[in-house]
Amino acid sequence: MLIKLTDVLAYEDKVIQTKAPLEMDFFDIKSGKFEIVFKSDVNLLLTNVGNKNITIEAKADLTVSIPCDRCLEPVKTKFHIDVTKDVNLGLIEENRENELDEKDYIMGYDLDVDKLIYAEILINWPMKVLCKDSCKGICNRCGANLNLGECGCDRAELDPRMAVIRDIFNNSKQ
Repeated sequence: MLIKLTDVLAYEDKVIQTKAPLEMDFFDIKSGKFEIVFKSDVNLLLTNVGNKNITIEAKADLTVSIPCDRCLEPVKTKFHIDVTKDVNLGLIEENRENELDEKDYIMGYDLDVDKLIYAEILINWPMKVLCKDSCKGICNRCGANLNLGECGCDRAELDPRMAVIRDIFNNSKQ
């Protein structure tokens, strides 16, 4: 959703408090597309601090379904977004473009709420997601979820340096 910043720029010390719905239903990154199962409205506080400088404060809560890194079962991961950004819209056009390149959530005099929240989710994305600390993962032979029970596969991993000796024993059994 786009919020017009021209209303805030009308005069100094103007403060606008508003709510904006989060329009994205999925969080899409290179490693996959993750469903957003819960999202609150984004509470915005826009403050004109003078000389076309605006302080943007945004707060939101959302839950993203991320697969467990071991067993691939979906894990509901909560994100609490509480961000404060300072934006200078008073720079000359050339400098403004260079500075706003880092702030892709500002387009002209519009604030793209979804891009602001997207960047904050990306920054706070967990390195590892587990359904529980004791997750056993999946069988590397048949793909069964080992948290639900044993699959019966022989998962013994032998030292590859002993492959020649294993072959000798297997040939002697024949």
